[in-house]
Amino acid sequence: MPDKATVNRAKKDLREGKSPSTAAGEFVREEMEHIREGEHGARSTKQAIAIGLSKARRAGVPLKTPKKEQASARTRRSAKQDLEVGQKERKPRAPSKKRSKATLGALKREGHQAASKQALSAQARTAARKRKAASKQGRTAKAKTTARKRQGP
Repeated sequence: MPDKATVNRAKKDLREGKSPSTAAGEFVREEMEHIREGEHGARSTKQAIAIGLSKARRAGVPLKTPKKEQASARTRRSAKQDLEVGQKERKPRAPSKKRSKATLGALKREGHQAASKQALSAQARTAARKRKAASKQGRTAKAKTTARKRQGP
């Protein structure tokens, strides 16, 4: 269950017109904090990010499901179900007590390196490397227009 403050920050981002991925970033940040504080661990940075994105979708952030080439069918189905729960199109299932306890137990046994600055930096670099050049150009152009807007006339 995400913190109330995290949900409020994400909703504020959405009200301000920021993208759903920016709002979802609040949940990912919260997950990294949980790992750093020792609440639980994660096998990899990718897993920690996935947990955060899942929480974001379930909390109502309209984050699209990954494309066919980006993730497995199982991951895409899970993301779709999380999104439906968050958008109130599907009722959330009552969590299995046994499964919840087992999952948390497994996460507690994992390490805390997944949330380190080095791991996050490496994850960001590999994600950026996978992006196409055109995508990067589009992001640069958007950043420039945003910078111009901030400067004013």
